[in-house]
Amino acid sequence: MEYAMVTGASRGLGRATAERLAKDGYPVIVNYRGNEKAAQEVVDSIMAAGGKAEAVKFDVSNKTMVDAALEAWESVHPDDYISVLVNNAGIRQDSLLVFMQDDQWQSVVDTTLGGFYFLTRRIVKNMMTHRNGRIVNISSVSGLKGMPGQCNYSAAKAGLIGASKALAQEVAPRKVTVNVVAPGFIASDMTAELDQEAIKKLVPLGRIGKPEEVAALISFLVSKEAAYITGQVISINGGVI
Repeated sequence: MEYAMVTGASRGLGRATAERLAKDGYPVIVNYRGNEKAAQEVVDSIMAAGGKAEAVKFDVSNKTMVDAALEAWESVHPDDYISVLVNNAGIRQDSLLVFMQDDQWQSVVDTTLGGFYFLTRRIVKNMMTHRNGRIVNISSVSGLKGMPGQCNYSAAKAGLIGASKALAQEVAPRKVTVNVVAPGFIASDMTAELDQEAIKKLVPLGRIGKPEEVAALISFLVSKEAAYITGQVISINGGVI
């Protein structure tokens, strides 16, 4: 059986994506780092709607935890494999670079880029063996144009784009696609603390995006209809340039 894994899936965009992929028919692995209650709520929501899901705890930036979690999952699912991977987990530690602390830089880079590296290099092997796979990496408008106070976040998200483009070329002969979704201002815990009215003035469409709208794009990119799309960065930001 083919599974979908969504990292950072206990809330926001990750939750919306997990629920959408379950609706599409995938059994979903709901990854979370610390909030077990929230992750279980996502699993319960999917199950209540008739889907299949399980919560798996690990910190994507911790190689030991990633390896242990995947080995444990594979031992319970010897005949299954993860054919869809959505690398969504990410954190923000905003600060002007002149005031930024080492751990603010490292934790953000480790979560986005380290998480991509540790998880994808393991999962993509089975995708290549089965000659079937979809990887969607979640970047940001910050990774495309940069944002003041986000040198760490912009660097990590821009790096993810470069890594995705390289990997797309490596695995294309094995029928595995790799694409990037770059959201703008999307309703989430990350944007809740920001001035909502000020944000709306920056967006040509005049509103903040919904997690479900991004999830719909991800749903398309992992579908059979998107088999000829790879190595692309697709912005979903209400017209922000």
